[in-house]
Formats: sequence, C-alpha cells, structure tokens
Amino acid sequence: YEKTCRYFARKSNSVVVSVGYRLAPEHPFPTQFEDCLTATTHFMRTAQHYGVDPSRIIISGDSSGGSITAAVAQALVNRRDLPKLRAQILIYPFLQGVDFNLPSYQHNERSPFLLKERALTLALKYLNKDLALVEALSKWSHVPEDLQLKYRKWVNPDYIPQEFKVRGYKPSPAHPFSKEMHALLRPALDPVFSPLLAEDSVIAQLPETFILTCEFDVLRDDGLLYKKRLEDHGIKVTWCHLQDGFHGTV
Repeated sequence: YEKTCRYFARKSNSVVVSVGYRLAPEHPFPTQFEDCLTATTHFMRTAQHYGVDPSRIIISGDSSGGSITAAVAQALVNRRDLPKLRAQILIYPFLQGVDFNLPSYQHNERSPFLLKERALTLALKYLNKDLALVEALSKWSHVPEDLQLKYRKWVNPDYIPQEFKVRGYKPSPAHPFSKEMHALLRPALDPVFSPLLAEDSVIAQLPETFILTCEFDVLRDDGLLYKKRLEDHGIKVTWCHLQDGFHGTV
C-alpha cells in the first residue's frame, strides 16, 4: 500500500497516515479496530504538529480497511474532545455479517479475487472462529428472529436497485434460528464488525462520505445498502461504481 498512499498524497496534496494495525488471526477482532481508533484519535489531537488543519481530516480504507474506517467514524460521532471528521472514504467495504446471499454474493460467488467462500473464511479468521462455520454463517441461522426483523430494515435485497439484479437473483429460503450458532457467531452482529447494523442515532451523525463499489464484487451490495442508509439520514454521499471493476481494483 505504500505506492498507493504516496499516490494519494501526491495527487491530493495531503498528508497521508497509513496505520500498521495488528493482523488477524494472531490478533483477533477487535484489535484492528482498536489500533485504528487509537491512531486516529492520536492524530486528531496532534494534527497541527504535522501541518494539518484538524477540521480537514478524512479517514479511508478499502475492503476490511473500509469496514474499520466505517467503524472508527461511528465511534467518533459522540466524541466531544475531538474535532469532527471532514469525511470518510469507503472503497469496496465489508459492512455486514448477517446476509451473505445478497444479489452481489450470488452473482459474484466465483468472481476473482474475492470468492464468496474466501470472504466467509476471512470473516471467520478475523473473528478467530472455526472455519467449519462457513455454511452456518451464510444462512442467517446465527441471527435471532427479533433481530432478523430489525436488521431487515437495513440489510434487505429489496433495497438493491433492479439494475443490479439483471444477472438474476433468487431470494434465499429462511433457516431456523440456532442458539448454538448465535453463541458462536454473536460478534458478527457487533456494529464494530458490521457497521451497517449501527443504530440510526449513530448513522445520522456521520460525516460526508465517498463510497466506491465494483460490479464484480461480493461486497458490492454492502456499499449500496450503506449508501441508502446514509442518504436516508441526509448524509451527503458521493458514489462511484466501476461497471467493469472487481474487488481489489485499486
């Protein structure tokens, strides 16, 4: 990422700070979020030492980094001891761990480079869970019925525009709730892991946002659904969709 960060710094005439957060599975969730939040708050407090205007700080990340970026932005909304973020940039972010059968997951199940099975495997490694849970994770069986109703307000294939279903989409059959699966996979419902599940009171306070999605990416619909949630709360969103793009394009 050094070349990418240098490019951003040069083209935008900005100071770019890249956080070398500790990695899973040696350092499981939520270590990565905590490292990034710590680095961000430190920089926000000391921005002027780097010649940075504290009112112009933007946080950014791609893929799992986009997930952490979204979680950090949410964690900062009620901080009165820090300046407000100017914006967040989410590049094909992973944003929810409840529905892995959205249209983009169905369309791009075998699209390189992030195959559906690989996405689920990486999620489980991040949570330090048994990889045998891949099948259970894809069936909503880890989500209690009352939470299923709640989350359907935010994670719902009905909110994906029809133009993104032209390659075909089949609604997934309902699977009964499993207490055992819920106990094992409960961290997947934490908004730090699944920022799309944050409460409306948090979403409504988020900064201006840029979201990049790619057509050939299992995570495409996470970005589309987050875009809708933000816009529903009046947050300005700049959206870029790469029709020929795939996960890892940047």
